[in-house]
Order: sequence, then C-alpha cells, then structure tokens
Amino acid sequence: MSILQRLRQMDIRKGVVSLATGAGAIYLLYKAIRAGIRCKPPLCSASPICIARLAIERERHGRDSGELRRLLTSLECKQDEYAKSMILHSITRCVYLLDDKDNSVKIQALNTLKAFSGIRKFRLKIQEHSIKVLELISTIWDSELHISGLRLLNNLPLPDFVHPQLRRVMPALMEILQSDYILAQVQAVRLLSNLAQKNDLLYDILNCQVHSNFLNLFQSTQPGSLLFEVLVFAERLSEGRSSPHYRAVKWHYNQQSVHEALFGDDSRLADRLLALVIHPEEDVQIQACKVIVSLQCPQDVGVRPSCPPSHSCFNPGE
Repeated sequence: MSILQRLRQMDIRKGVVSLATGAGAIYLLYKAIRAGIRCKPPLCSASPICIARLAIERERHGRDSGELRRLLTSLECKQDEYAKSMILHSITRCVYLLDDKDNSVKIQALNTLKAFSGIRKFRLKIQEHSIKVLELISTIWDSELHISGLRLLNNLPLPDFVHPQLRRVMPALMEILQSDYILAQVQAVRLLSNLAQKNDLLYDILNCQVHSNFLNLFQSTQPGSLLFEVLVFAERLSEGRSSPHYRAVKWHYNQQSVHEALFGDDSRLADRLLALVIHPEEDVQIQACKVIVSLQCPQDVGVRPSCPPSHSCFNPGE
C-alpha cells in the first residue's frame, strides 16, 4: 500500500478535511510524523513523511542532517519535478503549525523546520518566516519552545529586514539568557553573539537593560558550555565597541545596561575573568584570556604605538 493510500485512509477515518486543504494537510502530516509511520523499503527512502520523521528524530538526539541530505539528494535524482515540488511545499508549509494553540505542536513544527534549514532550497523559504519565529520566542514563555525556536534561528542567516524585529525582541532574548534553563540560555547567547557582529544592532545589545546580577553568568560555578558562550559574547561586544566605526559616535547607555554591567566603571567583570583563567575546562580558560586581551587593547591597536591605560579594565599588576 502506498504512503498516499495510507494518508487517504487516515483522512477518511479521522474525518479530516481533504488533503488538498492547506492547514488540514499539514496537520495530517504532523499527526503522521508523531504517530511514527513505519515505512517499508524502498518507499521509506523517498517518502516525505519518512524524511520529516527521520529529521525530527535526528534533531531530537542532537545529530546533524547528513543522512537527511543524502536522502534528499537521492530524491532529487529519482523523482519527477512534481514529486519534488510537493515535498518542498509540504515541508515549508509546516510554518502554518506555528499558529497552533498547542505549544507542543509549535515545538514539533520548529524542530521540523530546523531539520530542513540546513538545505539551501528549504533554508531560503524558511528564512522568510524568521519574524514569526521571533514573535513566538518573545511572547510565549516556554523553555522548550525557546530552545527549538532559537536553534532554528541560529541555523539561519537572518536578513536585514528582520533587524527591526530583532531590536524589539532584544529584551526578551536577554531575559532568556538570564533564565535558569541552561539549554535555552546557551541558544540565546549564541544568537546574541551573532547579532553583536552586526554594526546596526551592536548599540541595541549594549544598551539593553539587564538584571543587577547579570555577571553571575560569568561565575565559575556555571556549566562550562554556558560559560564558554557568554565569554564569546563578551569578546564580541568588547571588539565591537572598540572598533573605529563604533567609537566614532559618542554613545549614551542606561544605568543597568549590558554595557555598564560588562564595561562600566563599577563593573566587576575583571574579577570574574581572572577567576576563569584557572577554570578546569581549557576552552573556558582560553576564551577568558581572549576577553582579557580584547579589553586591554582597542581593535585598531595595530596602528597605535601602545594600548592606552584608559582602555584597560584591569589595574596595573593584574
């Protein structure tokens, strides 16, 4: 029995609207994936449902999509244009599930989109819905949804038209970073680190308000995976604010901003960094040293005879 026949049977039994309808078709695809339809060779290698199910399972176990890529490459060689277009259409229409009332459905849709975002033809289409994903992350306080949404965004090149929305959700990203859910924090700070390299977003990040205990993120008791990522974030912010382009403008910051917490006169970041130099994990040690170096010297140090003392966050002897 073909996959199409199976889906039609499920459609009849469940009284779902015809497969031709948009939301109904995607919901049926989602239910089929969740049910874990067992496909028999050779149909499994070319079935969009099997591919989607495989993608979700591999993403759930933290694996890459190498096998998924091979299946799609094979699919491109053996299927006609109509079959290929239908697969692309079905997968990208998972975005409609992002409006489902059930958060678990939203999360599965995000995971499916993430699985296919590593493939160019899907990535370009999925990228168009970045604003919708940012909206979900900023309006729904659900750690699992945050992880799925942020992992998807971290796997996409975010175009310039998304930057205004990124500015609006910056406070929400900072709140996720300061939450107590490590996996969500790691994904949030990775996204912030990438955004810190955008000239038009750097000030928005540095001026974003944070809690008074923001530097707790740099305590040696934090998990090494989180420490490494927040140190990368600090290094990129330090490099960005030291660049000639950024220093050409006189910026003003809120009293409880990221800038004041990390680089203000009363910041205790230097103490945190010195403690991390002897951290048991080598990656953390090295990254802490990189932040120290970036704090000591501005970006254009190559054209200066020395690093002026005013640019250092460390006292003589430290």
